[in-house]
Amino acid sequence: MAQGAAANRIPFNRPSRTDLDASYIAEALDSGKLAGDGPFTRRSQALLEKILGAPRVLLTTSCTDALEMSALLLDIKPGDEVIVPSFTFVSSINAFVLRGARPVFADIREDTLGLDERQLGALITPLTRAIVPVHYAGVACDMDAIGAAARTVGAAVIEDNAHGFLGTYRGRQLGTFGELATLSFHDTKNFTCGEGGALIINDPALVERAEIIREKGTDRTKFLRGQIDKYGWVDLGSSFLPSELLAAMLTAQLERAAWIQDRREQLWRRYASELARWAERHQVTLPAIPADRTSSYHMFNLLVPSIAFRDSLFSWLRERGIQAVSHYIPLHLSPMGKAFGGRPGQCPVAERVNELIVRLPFFTNMATAEQDQVITAVQAFEPD
Repeated sequence: MAQGAAANRIPFNRPSRTDLDASYIAEALDSGKLAGDGPFTRRSQALLEKILGAPRVLLTTSCTDALEMSALLLDIKPGDEVIVPSFTFVSSINAFVLRGARPVFADIREDTLGLDERQLGALITPLTRAIVPVHYAGVACDMDAIGAAARTVGAAVIEDNAHGFLGTYRGRQLGTFGELATLSFHDTKNFTCGEGGALIINDPALVERAEIIREKGTDRTKFLRGQIDKYGWVDLGSSFLPSELLAAMLTAQLERAAWIQDRREQLWRRYASELARWAERHQVTLPAIPADRTSSYHMFNLLVPSIAFRDSLFSWLRERGIQAVSHYIPLHLSPMGKAFGGRPGQCPVAERVNELIVRLPFFTNMATAEQDQVITAVQAFEPD
């Protein structure tokens, strides 16, 4: 790599920062309240409930923990089946496998890269307890069709909305369609506190038990509200509460939501505009947002025409100090997926996307000069 390129290296991701982060973290430190469920936890939960219009939102230490809480809330047990897109992070299904469920791998759509709702009729059985759509890159799955399919067998819908906070489907916020939904605030996400997540509870009947599960299986939340004079162990649960330091940073980010989303949309649309002619010339597919949806603008990905093209593009960008990356190995092709019956050819779109996807550097605080550098490098690339 040339010395100049190394000096101007552009990472795939740089965690988002706002003007409020440091002052809110300092305020939490000075408060003397560092454990979970303090003022910043309550403040960020209230912000999320207001933004989403959800009955209850509970902060968690990760999206993974929120998914594991979902499995506990639904009483998932051995023999149950859970449908999940194969092209997703392992947490989307691991949370349910931990409770004994059998994963049922679904392929994804070629346009949105989300769960292909057209396959559900063939995958649903009387044993299906849940469907877990993943709003890939912040573009909604077809939630009307998924909800209708789930209702045929009384299955729950749990939205893995790790990518999609503030995206919409037919005018409605993602994360408000399923009985439950989850969010991620990992440092790769639009809104971050380093590590963090949330459980969105859209079914009011699940709220009280969710509070118990999150508090190690105790009714401590009722005690803190003054509803009981002591608390004890009443159900299964674990410790899913993030610290006040994490909640403070998340509160700062949520209070700057409009700025964060506006900046990310600007970056996304500039990539799409500047790379359109290059993509058409080289038969590269740019990301699509259907007309009835708005994106969260979580990432910007290319689907290139061949593995050789992808590898050459990765090398070309790396030599210029630009870190582009691929994405998931399809779950059905992983060692654990194969143990559950996964086999090559089972989800052909996911397999092809895994081989052809290129994700470009994309982060809220990306400078215009940095994006210029990426765009110029991509436009100059010509495959062998």
